[in-house]
Amino acid sequence: MHASRETVGRDNDGDNGGTAPKTDTGTAQIAHRKYEDALALVLGTMIVSLGVTLYSQAILITGSTAGAALLIHHASGLGFGIVFFALNLPFYWLSFKRMGWEFTLKTFIAVGLVSAFSRLTPMWISIENLHPLYAALIGGGLMGVGLLMLFRHRAGLGGINILALYLQEHHGIRAGYFQLAIDTCIMVCALFILPFDKVLLSLAGAAILNLIIALNHRPGRYFTAR
Repeated sequence: MHASRETVGRDNDGDNGGTAPKTDTGTAQIAHRKYEDALALVLGTMIVSLGVTLYSQAILITGSTAGAALLIHHASGLGFGIVFFALNLPFYWLSFKRMGWEFTLKTFIAVGLVSAFSRLTPMWISIENLHPLYAALIGGGLMGVGLLMLFRHRAGLGGINILALYLQEHHGIRAGYFQLAIDTCIMVCALFILPFDKVLLSLAGAAILNLIIALNHRPGRYFTAR
């Protein structure tokens, strides 16, 4: 988002000299309270983790940085955790330098919560019968809604999410459309690893996820240009 289209300000915690930043519609943006941010981080990551659990049980592949790391893991045998951490390093630097310490800190917390909840969710629920098509659509929808909650409270899930939000804030490129393009590239690479029908279902889920973000998270509504 270009600075000429909205009021230039700092983070949403009041660092803009006491004046609430304005959106592209000209209305003042009300800063979220700390407890509201905390609740959104917990609920958003729990929703994302439920979607990830459905994908895992249906043997589908996720998109974004996690999907890229998973592909490298299957292709090279390297540990998923190491690859995921390495891929995120340059993006966290971009997050700190361009998006601010608050966004970076919240993103670190969100990534940790998703990692924990993704491990715990299969212990909390048991699914005996799960149709892959249903898993792809509802799983993608859940992850999209969870990510939308995180985005609106200045948080992401690392890597490509950070780059997508940066491009949206500073260049007017919709975060959802950008992520959809990246996820499509990941799905093409997945054709060499997963069965064709699983890739198609995964692509459908990625489309649902990113369209939710693209249609509901518009430039200038929740973020201010720096």
